[in-house]
Amino acid sequence: MTDQLKLQTPRVGSVIAPLRYSAFRYIWLASVLSNLGILIRGVGAAWAMTEMTSAADEVALVQTATMLPVMLIALPAGAIADMYDRRLVMLFALLIALGGVAGLTALQSRGLNTPNLLLVFCFVAGSGAALMNPAWLSSVSERVPADTVPAAVTLNGIGFNIARSCGPAIGGLVVGAAGAVAAFALNALLYLPLMMALFLWKRVEEPSRLPREQLSRAIVSGVRYITNSPSIKVVLIRAVVTGAVGSSIFALLPLVARDLLSGGAQTYGIMLGAFGVGAVIGAINVGEVLKRMSSEAALRACMLSMGGATIAVALSRDPLLTGTALILAGGAWTAAATLLDIGAQLSAPRWVTGRSLAAYQASYSGGMAFGSWGWGRLTDASGVETALLVSAGLMLFSPLLGLWLRMPRMSSRDEAVDVLADPEVRLPLNDRSGPLVVEIEYRVLQANAYAFHNTMQQVQLSRQRNGAYGWSIARNIADPELWTERYHCPTWLDYLRHRNRRTQSDRNLDQQVEAFHIGPEPVRVRRMLERPFGSMRRRKDMPGRDANEIPRFGSKRIDGP
Repeated sequence: MTDQLKLQTPRVGSVIAPLRYSAFRYIWLASVLSNLGILIRGVGAAWAMTEMTSAADEVALVQTATMLPVMLIALPAGAIADMYDRRLVMLFALLIALGGVAGLTALQSRGLNTPNLLLVFCFVAGSGAALMNPAWLSSVSERVPADTVPAAVTLNGIGFNIARSCGPAIGGLVVGAAGAVAAFALNALLYLPLMMALFLWKRVEEPSRLPREQLSRAIVSGVRYITNSPSIKVVLIRAVVTGAVGSSIFALLPLVARDLLSGGAQTYGIMLGAFGVGAVIGAINVGEVLKRMSSEAALRACMLSMGGATIAVALSRDPLLTGTALILAGGAWTAAATLLDIGAQLSAPRWVTGRSLAAYQASYSGGMAFGSWGWGRLTDASGVETALLVSAGLMLFSPLLGLWLRMPRMSSRDEAVDVLADPEVRLPLNDRSGPLVVEIEYRVLQANAYAFHNTMQQVQLSRQRNGAYGWSIARNIADPELWTERYHCPTWLDYLRHRNRRTQSDRNLDQQVEAFHIGPEPVRVRRMLERPFGSMRRRKDMPGRDANEIPRFGSKRIDGP
């Protein structure tokens, strides 16, 4: 047992509570340094591009090149985070990012950098971050108890924004004094503490009772879960919109510093620092905001504040006024991002957390990547001020989305319940036997038919997000009280996974459905092998396993569909 479990559980809601756990504390401190280096590198990359070209769209593409990998490889990265040791995944991802930054350093030091090469190596560094993000976000719950996960998520945001509050200013000073090459080299050095902290982390892995999924199947399982989870889909759509309309500040801030404020690299760093100060304030106060407002009301307030601050940045020519507006923008932006992050964290059970968070990161970063490109194009056509004003207008109108896509309530994660017993079977099966067909018969009073049917629509989503397909519900025309639910699972092993992915909300839903059942007999479940001979594997195909052996993956607890 680690010291995480030996210590007394901290008070829920305390932002600093996760720091009492050493595994979280050391990695968190190292991540602050790593983020500091990333932000210093961001200043160097943006200013290096500004020196090489005056085209606004190419300057904005620095942000796009960094964020685009998150969208492109998010789902595979999420599946990898759920399938493999997250500590090792993060270490490998950091090596990729380090390679990209080392390439930037070498090119810049020899005067060989070009706009295209700068974008390529920013893309490589961004690919390392894209691989790391799902493992990083989903590993939070492995370093702190469940009741402090929201505080840990908030504290991660605070850590990033502590770096953001001073990193850009330091970056501006470094670039101004020693050029972009020094910023790139410093970023590479600041990766090392996090790599060391992860290397020393004694991660306790919970062994799975079932074999690991293949990567392609794991990706499909993640997509299936997300498409059948209304709460996650709402978070993803809101993340895309927030990233797209709000990315103008990040994409155009170098041009704000150069064209609107007539400044240089140091001015750009100071403006980013002001944004970071506001971001820290916003992250620290997210918990207090959620005590007084719903998640939907809080997100609306954030977007309205961000829109107003962006208008001030567009119209201001005074560094003090612009910096003040950026403090407000930073607070609103980070609070909104933290709300979306917590929503994604708590809307998925542990088995699919990495993939759900990867989808959130892909949505958010994809919105930022394409938004940044769009704001750059609009700036080339109409100027920085016009682009910022258009972005602000869209921010002010974005809360209207809440009328159709309301943010889910912030509650505890919907974790898995007790493991179900393997069903009683007499037909020889192996893990590839299938497809499996499941039929469940209910007897329901005719007066309750509509209510039962409506509840079964929720059951359909529950079955499908846990791995079933071909779901249907039918009513017997000769016996109207008799209903049959039917669905498929690809293989016997997929069926066992399906049974053991049930969460507390899934079990509550099953209990609601069973409450409709009448009659002296219990709900009847039939499990059938659709291809009883074509799917069988003989011993020569399955070394070490007899053809008549039925795999058992765990102890029996309770039975279910």
